[in-house]
Amino acid sequence: MTSLWHAYSTGIDTDAAAPDSSDVVVVGAGLAGLTTALLLSRAGVSVTVLEARTIGAVTTGNTTGKVSLLQGAALQGIAEHNDAQVVGAYVTANRAGQAWLRQYLGTIGAEERDRDAWSIAFTQQGRETLERELEVAREAGLDVDWAETTELPFTTTGGIRLAGQFQIDPMPVLAAMVRELRERGAAVVQNARVTEFEVDGDRVRVTLHGHEVSASRVVIATGMPVTFRGAYFARLEPNRSYASAYRVPGPLPQAMYLSVDSPSRSLRTATFGDQQFLVAGGPGHIVGRERSPKRLVEELDAWVKQHFPGAVREYTWSAQDYRALDHAPYVGRATPGDERIYVATGFNKWGMANSVAAALTLSARLSGAAAPDWATALYDRPTTLPDAAEAVRVNATVGGNLAKEWAMTLFKAAPDAALAEGEGRVFGEGLHPRGRSVVDGVATEVSAVCTHLGGVLSWNDAECTWDCPLHGSRFAADGSRLEGPAVKDLGH
Repeated sequence: MTSLWHAYSTGIDTDAAAPDSSDVVVVGAGLAGLTTALLLSRAGVSVTVLEARTIGAVTTGNTTGKVSLLQGAALQGIAEHNDAQVVGAYVTANRAGQAWLRQYLGTIGAEERDRDAWSIAFTQQGRETLERELEVAREAGLDVDWAETTELPFTTTGGIRLAGQFQIDPMPVLAAMVRELRERGAAVVQNARVTEFEVDGDRVRVTLHGHEVSASRVVIATGMPVTFRGAYFARLEPNRSYASAYRVPGPLPQAMYLSVDSPSRSLRTATFGDQQFLVAGGPGHIVGRERSPKRLVEELDAWVKQHFPGAVREYTWSAQDYRALDHAPYVGRATPGDERIYVATGFNKWGMANSVAAALTLSARLSGAAAPDWATALYDRPTTLPDAAEAVRVNATVGGNLAKEWAMTLFKAAPDAALAEGEGRVFGEGLHPRGRSVVDGVATEVSAVCTHLGGVLSWNDAECTWDCPLHGSRFAADGSRLEGPAVKDLGH
């Protein structure tokens, strides 16, 4: 799978190796990590950025690129778990992130396309969700309007509109950040997977494959934090979602749309030269718990072709996002009182503005400047009793899944016949779950046990990957690690 943004992206030059020491090491080269690094570098802090894969390889380079303060039904989700001060701070933080990003796009000459943002519904239940979102959004200071009709070629049961939002191609933004960082003397290193952090006095030793670097502070901006500190794997729900880009004859809708019903539908346009695309996003699922992700991609494709006759799919891709138990991001110290290791996570599919808001906060705190006024209310919010109960529920589900899958897998026999192209199966071999697959004509067998906490993996038939249903780690067919919290490849 290749995103539209990666397909049209040129190469990004990076450094061959990391220096032995710097003031701050940032782990993860998506928008959150690179913006944090850039702001720190501008403040005179020496920075090294370590990326396990390539620039924008994970969430940022596979986003839909919407930069909006209207975010489906996100605000009511936050309001259900937090007080009005947190909701207001969330909107203010996103407004600050959006404003900074808009200004930055102007300085680098990157294209920004202003659009209205819409949350829409297809059902009566969805309409009621919109009515609640409208109320929460207005209370939080958003100038949203209600509308009964849209420009879309299908019927809706209502919509909320927010003018003055915008959409971007994220890859030129990341490329410009990397260029400026390197011009300022920072190091940006790809294919540098971090496997361990160890606090040693006033320094943090960061272990990579075959190398170790040192820093006074570390920022982990990897989606799911690749550390056991803070147990974020138990406080975040990993979700995988899919998108496709289409060439469509005739006029396209010009606003940005997201439905609040299930299955979700997302729409925006994208232009490259004289080529215009319709970018459609579809339903998501908890990582590793969907029997056939490929079916979801096919359902999205059928929906687009039904409503946009003549549509031809050119690209399909996916992204992984993390939702906190109380629906608001986690940004700050990895654990209370920890002055060495910081995290930024839990953006819940709205990482464009949230990433920058996190970077504005972390860069201020790590450079000795004053953090934004909204940062304390949003990021230092207390854990409530309902959130603790939700954590118990979520982790009980995870524990039950672990026990059930181990028990079921050990009684599964190995496939009798050769697997078809793109097929993968999990089976028991003695007391060990094994995974067998065929991808690009190559048959591979690996351990089907996640290297994080021992979950039995499932086969993702849309992406030909091994996915963990516990905390969202993913591995390629050959067992190589794609994203965490696992940091090690699968065994063979």
